[in-house]
Amino acid sequence: MSQDSQKEKKLDIKVDENVATGQYSNLAAIRHSREEFIFDFAFVFPDGPMGKLVARIILSPAHAKRFSEALLENLRRYEEMFGPITPSEGPMSSGFIQ
Repeated sequence: MSQDSQKEKKLDIKVDENVATGQYSNLAAIRHSREEFIFDFAFVFPDGPMGKLVARIILSPAHAKRFSEALLENLRRYEEMFGPITPSEGPMSSGFIQ
């Protein structure tokens, strides 16, 4: 393998300020079809059954698989550094909907 192929490729990504600040979500829903996975992230208000969709991400199945693997690896590293994560009840008894 050549040195060039071993080097990490750099990718410049421009980020708008409103995207860089991020969105808080306390509820997630995942749906899929043969061609794509749809991740909906919402904020459910604590004082009532009302919420707002704050982001929708659509991924190909292959990219969803890579995302899942990266998330699991990051959770493992987090727990290695800070201890186990204890699942808690979300705004609608579960912060995750399948």
